[in-house]
Amino acid sequence: MAKNKTTETAESVTDFINAVENEVKRKDAFELLKIIQQITGFEPKMWGPSIIGFGNYHYKYDSGHEGDAPLAGFSPRKTAMTVYFYLPEEKREELLSKLGKHTSSKACIYIKKLADVDIEVLKKIILLSTQYTQKLYPSK
Repeated sequence: MAKNKTTETAESVTDFINAVENEVKRKDAFELLKIIQQITGFEPKMWGPSIIGFGNYHYKYDSGHEGDAPLAGFSPRKTAMTVYFYLPEEKREELLSKLGKHTSSKACIYIKKLADVDIEVLKKIILLSTQYTQKLYPSK
């Protein structure tokens, strides 16, 4: 069984964000840090070299693959701010359609700058995603 590459580390979240070259992305990262910390109540931690995560949960798939992941997280990547999320299908499209300028994949929202999106909708996505993940993978 392959070992997960993205695990919690002791690296500094502040140092990581301060190293982001783009000033707008750096400011947005600090803003998103505050938003997610307020929503989840968890301190930010680095997961791997580039993901800022909040809280954690343990998952185990039917295939036998298992591991730990952050309940909420984001990464200020060069091309876009990546926000990780997991929503039930019935909420997913409804909320994403109200978010504003973004692209998305199955578990990621890509945002060029926070000013492009409705922050209240983003907060709702983060909250519901965290609650949904905790429901699917309750703490023991």
